[in-house]
Amino acid sequence: MMFVGSLVGFGGLAAAFNLATPPTLSVPWFLPWGQFTVAVDAISLLFLAPIFVVPALGSIYGLGYWKQSEHPENGRRLVFFYGLLAGSMALVVVARDAVLFLIAWEIMALAAYFAATAEDDNPEVCRAGWVYLIATHAGTSCLLAMFALWRHAAHSFALIPIEHIPTAWAGTIFVLALIGFGFKAGIMPLHVWLPGAHANAPSHVSAVMSGVMLKMGVYGIVRITALLPVAADWWGGTTLTVGAITGVAGIAFAIGQKDIKRILAYSSIENIGIIMMGIGLALLGRSHNQPSWIVLGLGGALLHVWNHGLFKSLLFFNAGAVIHAAHTRDIEHMGGLAKRMPRTTTLFVLGAVAICALPPLNGFASEWLIYSGIFQTLGLGGGKAFPVATVAAVPLAMIGALAVACFARTLGTVFLGNCRGVSGCHAQDPSASMLLPMTLVALGCIGLGLFPGIALGALDHAARAWGFLPGQALPISTAAPVEWITATGLILIVLAGLIVLVLKRIRQTRVVDSAGTWDCGYLRPTSRIQYTGSSLGQMLVGLLRFMLWPKTVRPSLRDLFPHGAHFKSLVPDAILDRIVLPLFSFVGKHLPRLRYFQQGQTQVYVLYILAIVIVLLLCGFFGV
Repeated sequence: MMFVGSLVGFGGLAAAFNLATPPTLSVPWFLPWGQFTVAVDAISLLFLAPIFVVPALGSIYGLGYWKQSEHPENGRRLVFFYGLLAGSMALVVVARDAVLFLIAWEIMALAAYFAATAEDDNPEVCRAGWVYLIATHAGTSCLLAMFALWRHAAHSFALIPIEHIPTAWAGTIFVLALIGFGFKAGIMPLHVWLPGAHANAPSHVSAVMSGVMLKMGVYGIVRITALLPVAADWWGGTTLTVGAITGVAGIAFAIGQKDIKRILAYSSIENIGIIMMGIGLALLGRSHNQPSWIVLGLGGALLHVWNHGLFKSLLFFNAGAVIHAAHTRDIEHMGGLAKRMPRTTTLFVLGAVAICALPPLNGFASEWLIYSGIFQTLGLGGGKAFPVATVAAVPLAMIGALAVACFARTLGTVFLGNCRGVSGCHAQDPSASMLLPMTLVALGCIGLGLFPGIALGALDHAARAWGFLPGQALPISTAAPVEWITATGLILIVLAGLIVLVLKRIRQTRVVDSAGTWDCGYLRPTSRIQYTGSSLGQMLVGLLRFMLWPKTVRPSLRDLFPHGAHFKSLVPDAILDRIVLPLFSFVGKHLPRLRYFQQGQTQVYVLYILAIVIVLLLCGFFGV
């Protein structure tokens, strides 16, 4: 049903894209705050596309990964909330009334909670679900405050452009939007829910949450900034800085993880950082009256919304296949899966190349647009442009380098070498119902990577719908021609094919003698000798320990003939484990002291009310 609904939705998207004016539906409803209003414009179209793609493919994937016969207790529950999650995200994107938006937002939050905690008999899953629920409602509280201020400024809950608003109010709305939507998007340090929820959810739910739901936070920021008439310099600078911190910290934490799904979760934070950098560049272009910054920054960010939805879904689908075969999420207990799961390995490599923004796959095109916008700031020279480029270019380059290191580590530990676990030695490629969605998503990564021009029309429409572009502003295709990406990609594919053919020819004709080697002193090499994920990431974790705060358990060797020893290292979420949870523990410890004021006597409570009234009267008298 979901797949059929997605096909119908795509037909609607195609029809809406060709319309001169956005289709709008507005009808009265039972609530006293306006009307039930939905509309589809160029921005909505861009965010609706992954909503129709990823959940539909995930539903097919789930037929093999999460069989109803194997999960009789929670299978129907997962199906219901999975579909509700997809539907609520679509309603969020098309809502044009703040009340309707918040209703859809809350449905989405609760549906994601129940879908992610399908295995609620596991205490770790329940803990991750509660952290998610608290974090998402902390963000919602900021959105409630934002829309209350919006109602006061616009005299309506309608999500339409505000023509006149005090600068201070606009700045407050922007900050509340950045925080409220930032919780959902997973920007640092508001990401505390994301690693646990993504790691413990079923893999196809993780794919939807990472590939699509995180972008609802991005959509909220893009939509609200499009409706505000002013943009101060600090809006773009703040967004750009937050994006840079989020991107670098996200991929740094990913390098230190052993759970394959937590690696992917932290890399999602990294990619949200890249998207935020593009939005920050667009906001700076708006405040500096630089249309090219807007076109390239926002265009690159929105294209990365598509690209991340594709390659991150592919990687989560792959992770699910690996977990399903090896019966573990710990990469330290994997290894050698390339020999037993060749199709899964090939698809994982494609996803890794895409997420590392390497040509010819799709991650390169979107990041290159953002790079192009940054280089445009350098071209102006002097003034405020140079610091902008410096802040943006260096972290973006650092993110790319760390991403390559992270996924080289993951690929080598999981798929190369010899198997470390008993289950992994008997692993095999998943069923067709799991391979088919993975293959289709991989083809999407290849297609958008080789032919990014097919998306430029939609991106240009979205940039102009965002506004603040003069009529003579250059389209994205002119500001950053991408034809050479296609040519370079095709050349790389041809060269790779030729190299494979040559190597295959040499292997067929050459006689290779095999003989025993020195084996580094070991007569019977085992998997214990080969590199692990911890050893491969040790150097980078050590360099970034000021940010990661790793925990290490070192062996203590005593006596002349010591007993067995072990070494253990892990990188917990520093913000969650060292700040948020201790704060909650402190508050929970001292809150019971307030029970002293709960006397249970009516006259005491009347006295409290009288005291508050007196305080308010005094404040009014003195003009406080």
